[in-house]
Amino acid sequence: MTKSPIFTPVLISGCIVLMLGFAIRASFGVFQIPIAEEFDWPRADFSMAIAIQNLAWGIGQPIFGMLAEKFGDRRAIVAGALTYAAGLVLSSFAVTPLQHQFLEVLVGFGIAGTGFGVILAVVGRATAPEHRSLALGIATAAGSAGQVFGAPAAEILLGFYSWQTVFLIFAGVILAALFALPFMRAPVTATKAELEESLGTVLRRAFRDPSYTLIFVGFFSCGYQLAFITAHFPAFVTEMCGAIDPRGPLAALGITTTSALGALAISLIGLANIVGTITAGWLGKRYSKKYLLAAIYTGRTLAAALFILVPMTPTTVLLFSLSMGALWLATVPLTSGLVAHLYGLRYMGTLYGFVFLSHQLGSFMGVWLGGRMYDMTGDYTMVWWIGVGVGAFSAIVHLPIRETRSPALQPA
Repeated sequence: MTKSPIFTPVLISGCIVLMLGFAIRASFGVFQIPIAEEFDWPRADFSMAIAIQNLAWGIGQPIFGMLAEKFGDRRAIVAGALTYAAGLVLSSFAVTPLQHQFLEVLVGFGIAGTGFGVILAVVGRATAPEHRSLALGIATAAGSAGQVFGAPAAEILLGFYSWQTVFLIFAGVILAALFALPFMRAPVTATKAELEESLGTVLRRAFRDPSYTLIFVGFFSCGYQLAFITAHFPAFVTEMCGAIDPRGPLAALGITTTSALGALAISLIGLANIVGTITAGWLGKRYSKKYLLAAIYTGRTLAAALFILVPMTPTTVLLFSLSMGALWLATVPLTSGLVAHLYGLRYMGTLYGFVFLSHQLGSFMGVWLGGRMYDMTGDYTMVWWIGVGVGAFSAIVHLPIRETRSPALQPA
C-alpha cells in the first residue's frame, strides 16, 4: 500500500501564507517606541491598539472559520488578506491613538482570515490521520519562521524608511501571499456522523462538554504570555537590559544596541519555536496531548519566573528567548489536534476558532495590561508576574481533560 506523503501542496502553500502573515504580526512590538515617540503618546495608547488587534483577531477567528466552511477556504483567505492589507494601509495615515486603535480591528480580522484557524483546518483535512499531528506542527512552525525575520526586517526597514512606509510595504507582502492560494485545495474529510450533524449541533455538544471548556480556559494564558512578550519585550529589553559588550560576539554580529537586541530576541523566539512546534506535533501523535500541554505551560512558567528573578543581561535575554521560543507555539498543534480528535474535522475551523478566542482574550489582557502597568509603575514587573501565575493555572486545568472521543464520532 502506498504511503501518504506528509508534505502536500496544501501544507506547503498553507505554510507560506502563515509565514508571511505572522512575519508582519510579530513585528508590531518593534513599532512601539517609534510611534509613541513621534506623537508623544503614553505607552498605553499604542499598546491598546495592539491589544484591540489581538481581540479582533480572536473574535474574527470563529467568524472566518464559519465563512471558510460555508463559502470555501480560499475565499475566506482572500477576504482575510484584503482586510489585513487595508488595515495596514489605513493605519499608515493614522495620527491619533483612536484612529490606530480603530484600524487595528481591520488588522486583527485580517490576521484571523490568514491565520491558524482557517489554515490549520485546511491542513488537517488534507493530511492523512497518521501524519496530521506532525503536519499541524509543521504549519504552526511556519508562523514561527515568519517571526524569525519579521521583527528584524521591521527594525532594518525602520533604519531607511518611516514607520508609515514600512506599514505600506507590509501590506504588499500580505497580498503577495495570495499567490499560494491555487494550491489550497483540501477534501472535506469527515465521517458519516459528522456530515449528518449541523454546525449548531456540534457547537452545542462542545460547549456542554467540560473538556472543551477546560481547553478554552487553558488557552487564555498562552495568549497572555505570547502577546505580552511580542508587544512589549523589545521595549523591555531596550530599556532594562545591561549594556552590550562592544568587543563581544553580539557586537561582532552587528548587535550593538539593546534596541537591536530586542528585535533579535523576537527572532530567536521564532527560530527556537520552529523546532519546538514540530517536536510538539511529533510527540502529539505518540503521547497524551493534555499532559504535553500541561508540561509546556509548566516550562513557560518556570522560564518566565527565573528570567524576572535575575538581573537582565544580554546573556539572560538570549537564554530566555531560546527557552521560551521552544515552548512558544508548541501549544497550537496540540490544542488544535485535540479539538479535531474530540469533535472531528468537519467543523474544526469553527471549533478551534472559539477556543482561539480565549487565546486572544488573554492576548488583549497581556498587551493592554503591559502598557497600562508600565505607565503606572514605570516597569513591567507586575504584569510579568501575572503571566507567571496564569501559566501555572493553565498547567493545572489541562490535567482533567478527557481525551476519549465521543462514541457518535469515529476517528477521522
